[in-house]
Amino acid sequence: MIEFKRYLLDNGLTLIVHQDQSTPIVAVNVLYKVGARDEHPDKTGFAHLFEHLMFGGSENIPKYDEPLQKVGGENNAFTNNDYTNYYLTLPKQNIETAFWLESDRMLNLAFSPKSLDVQRNVVIEEFKQVFLNQPYGDAWLLLRPLAYKKHPYQWSTIGKEISHIENAKMEDVKSFYKKYYNPNNAILVVAGNVDPENIKKLADKWFGNIPSGEKFERDIISEPVQTEKRELSVKRKVPVNAIYKAFHMCKRLDKEYHATNLLSDILSNGESSRLYSKLVKEKKLFSELHAFISGDIDEGLFIITGKLMNGIDLKKAEQEIYVELEKLKTDIINGNELLKVKNKIESSLTFSEINILTKAMNLAYNEYLGDAHMINNEIDYYLKVTGEDIQKIAKKIFRPENESNLYYIAEQ
Repeated sequence: MIEFKRYLLDNGLTLIVHQDQSTPIVAVNVLYKVGARDEHPDKTGFAHLFEHLMFGGSENIPKYDEPLQKVGGENNAFTNNDYTNYYLTLPKQNIETAFWLESDRMLNLAFSPKSLDVQRNVVIEEFKQVFLNQPYGDAWLLLRPLAYKKHPYQWSTIGKEISHIENAKMEDVKSFYKKYYNPNNAILVVAGNVDPENIKKLADKWFGNIPSGEKFERDIISEPVQTEKRELSVKRKVPVNAIYKAFHMCKRLDKEYHATNLLSDILSNGESSRLYSKLVKEKKLFSELHAFISGDIDEGLFIITGKLMNGIDLKKAEQEIYVELEKLKTDIINGNELLKVKNKIESSLTFSEINILTKAMNLAYNEYLGDAHMINNEIDYYLKVTGEDIQKIAKKIFRPENESNLYYIAEQ
């Protein structure tokens, strides 16, 4: 049981404090409720660009990293389609430095042409190196718009195309910051050997006077139900042929989510999982084969990816994947097999509660989902899943008309 105290500041900032007396390190996590799905279709990549800009300095702190490093702290951040997360760890006695740093860039991020140019070039270079110049690097740039036709999940966090970041104007960037980087759109979590009331006083001191920000309603277009199979084949300079399959699945808060996650583990978690043991180990059709879920807040994707062994016919290999999926639709999973994947998830979730930073992140994310208390029910949700639930989800997801396929054909 992870216990915590929740506070709501007058300006709308949510504060969660978890006391853990076993560690001298304090984790401070700031989650902003803005991700790639909040971007305009013609101005994508902004949430990710801001992940970089937020380290470019604020008006009172020219270099974010320096003060933190001087007090023994470390920091990082990540962006996804649903939110942006900034986190740091530092010794307990230096905790006020974290409040100073985070509050200043929430209130007074420095917007200079130089900073924008520097970070814009960093993101453009990342786009090229990670997504364009690596084998299979453009998979998500191709697969997302194949699977999504209306919803903003159709683009990756890096953006649709480089030109959107290249053409980002200062007024566009400032407008994005003004709308989303405010107390009423943020969750602050502090975890460690701290006194909750003292943390509340620090939050009031450093964040309390920041204007709350204007309220806004998200107007995200829902994705229509897919009614036919979609396919895209591309020739690339890649080592081997590859398959990327995407099936639409439920939202993160849907009651079917945990069964769907277990279903992906049955297919592809460990060497005894079905896809690995049958198609990699036994039949030697693939050098690697994975199944996983995107876990998005809105309707996400169930992904199966595989790289073929040399000389294996792509369609034959794909047909063998369908054989394994069909088994899950026709036969109720063995109790021991289901128990095994449940035990793995329970172990993983229990282990994650040991790390103070992971706890801070998970508290922030669950609060964003609706209630931080959900963190304590997660294991129970998985343990309640039955074999019948798995079969029902398999029948619902693994339908031809719910499927989008991307094929990489290696150039000879």
